Amino acid sequence: MEKFEKLTGIAAPLPLVNIDTDMIIPKQFLKTIKRSGLGVNLFDEMRYDRQGNEIPDFVLNKPQYREAEILVAGDNFGCGSSREHAPWALKDFGIKCVISTSFADIFYNNCFKNGILPIVLPQEAVDALMKDAEKGSNARMIVDLEAQTVTSSDGDVFTFEVDSFKKHCLLNGLDDIGLTMEKAGAIDTFESQASQARPWV
Repeated sequence: MEKFEKLTGIAAPLPLVNIDTDMIIPKQFLKTIKRSGLGVNLFDEMRYDRQGNEIPDFVLNKPQYREAEILVAGDNFGCGSSREHAPWALKDFGIKCVISTSFADIFYNNCFKNGILPIVLPQEAVDALMKDAEKGSNARMIVDLEAQTVTSSDGDVFTFEVDSFKKHCLLNGLDDIGLTMEKAGAIDTFESQASQARPWV
């Protein structure tokens, strides 16, 4: 998993509340178990019309937000079913950080496991960052995980909280497999000892 340390990028404003996982990646795209290729269908029903043409007014279809890496969203982001495809689609599109006042628990935890930083901030802070994001591609935010800060394009700094273990995992690019591989030496030693103690197994 890619390390997350400091991100300087374009932030896209999505001032909608209760964005559920079916809105993030509709159910018809859940047949794959690959993490790649889902970005094109991110927010599919909001991005495209029934003929598959882009809807120009949707934020991620606008030229200034096509390269967005940060999403500033409304309350209760990622609610609904617990599909891991939702963070997969966000990451494949290029979104590395989502800022909101609250997240659904399962989605929140899935983000960390897939290299995305979900940031919870008070409503006043999200409103300020939403307004900053509306400036377009010239307004770049800075997300510093080590310092636990979000800095707006105007230099306003907002501090966020994050679990120390989840922070460690993101800073070091460790998903569940990576965490297991950190213990490879101990695992090898255990297996060797177990094999000697129980050769019939």
